[in-house]
Amino acid sequence: MEKLWYVVNTYSGHESKVKEKLEARIESMGMQDSVFRVIIPETTEVEIKNGVRKEKVKKMFPGYVLVEMIMSDEAWLMIRNTPGVTGFIGSSGKGAKPTPLLPQEIDRILASMGMSRVNAEKELNVGDQVSIIDGPFNGMVGKVENIDLENNRLNIVIDLFGQETTVDVEIYQVSKM
Repeated sequence: MEKLWYVVNTYSGHESKVKEKLEARIESMGMQDSVFRVIIPETTEVEIKNGVRKEKVKKMFPGYVLVEMIMSDEAWLMIRNTPGVTGFIGSSGKGAKPTPLLPQEIDRILASMGMSRVNAEKELNVGDQVSIIDGPFNGMVGKVENIDLENNRLNIVIDLFGQETTVDVEIYQVSKM
């Protein structure tokens, strides 16, 4: 089974509470092997009011939380029965499993938050083979040479015209092989 991203509908304004409850339930029910990340899509906007610069965190999709998981009956029921969750997006109801987000959709959302589908801290190591899925080197395969978690960037060695070349890409631009 493959881990994919799903959209969970919540009561508007309850996204943080739902995230906390989901993370607590994942821990207490031992579901860490099925449900990996729970994210509230947010962006930071700079607002200047009366000459004072203020950063404001704004929800990209009010009333929704993103969940990275391997879809199983147990994981689906655990999330579905979490207080504050009204259901999954992409499900016809009547117990039907939802459809996951497309890779390009989740890549765009996570990239706007400075994140990636690849959890670099836990999934990537120097020497790992990765496939570049975005940017000028799209479709090329390379080996991770350096990981810069602070700036969400990787140095990857690729074969360019028969010569090993190091390229600098953002984490969201790669997929682990």
